[in-house]
Amino acid sequence: MKLENVIVVGAGSWGTALALVLADNGYQVRLWAHKEQQIKEINEKHTNEKYLPGVSLPENIIGYSSLEDALQGIETLVLAVPTKAIREVMTQIRSIIEKPITIVHVSKGIEPDTFKRVSEVISEELPPNLLSNVVVLSGPSHAEEVSRRQPTTVTVACEDLRAAQRVQDMFINQHLRVYTNPDVVGVEIGGALKNIIALAAGITDGLGYGDNAKAALITRGLAEISRLGVAMGANPLTFAGLTGIGDLIVTCTSVHSRNWRAGNLLGKGQNLDEVLANMGMVVEGVRTTKAAYQLAKKMDVTMPITNALYDVLFNQKDPKEAVDILMARGKTHEMEDLGPIHSTNE
Repeated sequence: MKLENVIVVGAGSWGTALALVLADNGYQVRLWAHKEQQIKEINEKHTNEKYLPGVSLPENIIGYSSLEDALQGIETLVLAVPTKAIREVMTQIRSIIEKPITIVHVSKGIEPDTFKRVSEVISEELPPNLLSNVVVLSGPSHAEEVSRRQPTTVTVACEDLRAAQRVQDMFINQHLRVYTNPDVVGVEIGGALKNIIALAAGITDGLGYGDNAKAALITRGLAEISRLGVAMGANPLTFAGLTGIGDLIVTCTSVHSRNWRAGNLLGKGQNLDEVLANMGMVVEGVRTTKAAYQLAKKMDVTMPITNALYDVLFNQKDPKEAVDILMARGKTHEMEDLGPIHSTNE
């Protein structure tokens, strides 16, 4: 058993699955959630049925409902809460810790209005004397499959290669292959924006459209992700990798995807409030659509799929009408419209 204690903050499906990976790798894992009943289940039954039904948790995962207790003596923290909760949680962490820690964040989103990426929010909320590094873990990785130890690949990104390699060593095993990437902006943007395209893919499936429509959405969606990402400083090659096309494919095509399921319900005629009530879990793509729509306007980046989805989500536009408008757009050249994804000189 490894001596280092690691805390996973957030006992949803992804946080719990990553806690299981770390436990498999010999770490003593503290898994924090604010619900006492959930922690009691984790500690007494070694399950988390609401989020990962049918999965048994190793005994070296210990649940905590006290964040102060869970943070004692910690050097590495895995942050697995929804993006809308990150500032609040970071404020709590800041008031507790006294020594610098490394934060591995696994959330996928952009903050509306500020347009901050998650790593930027963390750096704003935690002063330099308390923050060693922020490392991003992202990629095509459904928690349901990771928790069942099915083959999965992800990427960890950090400007400090040594920090990225340390996190790579923590998570890599025979079931989870972990790559490193210095492009923090690209990894975060790819992970966030793919949820927008997954919502749109779910809508087309809910409308009864076929594989041709989904293939078009994934391809054109990648163009939108690339355009905005490169405008923000990302390396275009990142979007051809795991946190670009890889994450996009899995999120747009799997019933495990909350964003696809939410879009599917929208396509079948439910309104947004009904969909979110039925999901019972956070659908990150809804909040990210608003942020990406605002950011694209500010940066003058063309994002027709994002614009159409924004109208469906927030302006009550009929989903079929939104798709019809997309199909009726003016003529353009595919290579020109793909933008900087084909250039490494930007």
